[in-house]
Amino acid sequence: MAQVTKQMLIGELLQLDPNIAGVLMRAGMHCIGCPSSQMESLEEAAMVHGMDVDVLVEQINDFLAQ
Repeated sequence: MAQVTKQMLIGELLQLDPNIAGVLMRAGMHCIGCPSSQMESLEEAAMVHGMDVDVLVEQINDFLAQ
């Protein structure tokens, strides 16, 4: 099972599993389709959106574990 880290790029996450987009959208990160977000780390994106990156990483890893 793949493990996501906060250093991974949004583009890498979506390549790992395109359904991660739904997890990000539910968390309030609606800009995942933006070309610049593809080269942004999960940590950077969470900071811009005022999110706790550790909670987001946990949610994504929980999703991938299903």
